[in-house]
Amino acid sequence: MDLELSGQTALVTGASRGIGYAIAQGLAREGCHLQLAARSAADLDAARARLSQESQVRITTHSLDLGRSENIDRLADACKDVDILINNAGAVPTGGLLDVDEARWREGWDLKVFGTINLTRRLYAPMRERRRGVIINVIGVSGERMRGNYLAGSSGNAALMAFSRALGGESVDFGVRVVGVNPGQVDTDRSRSRYEARAHKELGDAERWRELIPHPPLGRLARPDEIADTVLYLASARASYISGTIVTVDGGRAVRNRD
Repeated sequence: MDLELSGQTALVTGASRGIGYAIAQGLAREGCHLQLAARSAADLDAARARLSQESQVRITTHSLDLGRSENIDRLADACKDVDILINNAGAVPTGGLLDVDEARWREGWDLKVFGTINLTRRLYAPMRERRRGVIINVIGVSGERMRGNYLAGSSGNAALMAFSRALGGESVDFGVRVVGVNPGQVDTDRSRSRYEARAHKELGDAERWRELIPHPPLGRLARPDEIADTVLYLASARASYISGTIVTVDGGRAVRNRD
């Protein structure tokens, strides 16, 4: 299936590793030029080197902390002509209400929630003027299956789900589509290291981390490329009538009656 992405340009945030890198890799394979943003210049350089070995697309990197408004402005000014925006950056601390203090809560939301909102605001305006564009917000299934031990993340993800739906219902009047994607548990370096640390602490053996995930759908976590494939489809002309909705990719876990 031709996704008709060749020759377009996409900005992917949180692009150096995990889901973001898988999305960038998929876009590059489809012939889509890339603007990649993440905090670590070294990780971005490594990602660009790997991608350049696989494809001939143009790749520009931006090492920025998108939790800071001035960096959002810098990135938007450099990428105002992109056809596709993938908001993927963000990590919100785990814990309940009494575990996450105001400073950590605000820091997590500044990147994940306000970073998504502010970058969308800046790039939605030129997309509206051109009357074309796609914005995809990679959010998280905890926004629909709320967890008290991930209160800041669940609350922020629920807010971004509402943001994506509301904006996506309006944006189509200006030729712009907005969609949210809710990944479930994904086997990334970051998630695995988190589970390994828990397994070492709770079970005395980091290699037993899978025991901390009871009854995973299909017996495993999702792969980053499975999330990326969904994002690529939604960014493409094949999904030209999809806007203002959230696509959940969690193996059905959000509607299961067991953990």
